[in-house]
Amino acid sequence: QVQLVESGGGLVQPGGSLRLSCAASGFTFSRSAMGWYRQAPGKERELVASITSTGGITDADSVKGRFAISRDNAKNTMYLQMDSLRPEDTAVYYCRGGSSLLSRGSWGQGTQVTVSS
Repeated sequence: QVQLVESGGGLVQPGGSLRLSCAASGFTFSRSAMGWYRQAPGKERELVASITSTGGITDADSVKGRFAISRDNAKNTMYLQMDSLRPEDTAVYYCRGGSSLLSRGSWGQGTQVTVSS
């Protein structure tokens, strides 16, 4: 059974940083495409960044140069380093994975990120 558990969210001031983690279990992590999505109130869920099993990375234009996705296959964990945070980054951030195709992956429960002074 695929399990994805996000952690690391919280309240941060504009310009600050957070690092999200997604601990995975129940599947072969090293073979899975993984991704971070976010959903702000009243908006659709959107892809923030993804990383393939071989390390290929895709970033949304809105986070390029500020966010960095990574994975540690030895720890079955994916990360999202978020720097220079803006109020518009406020959202629930979700981890997705468990399949070689990200679109077929399962979802974590989400972690709230709030950027506010």
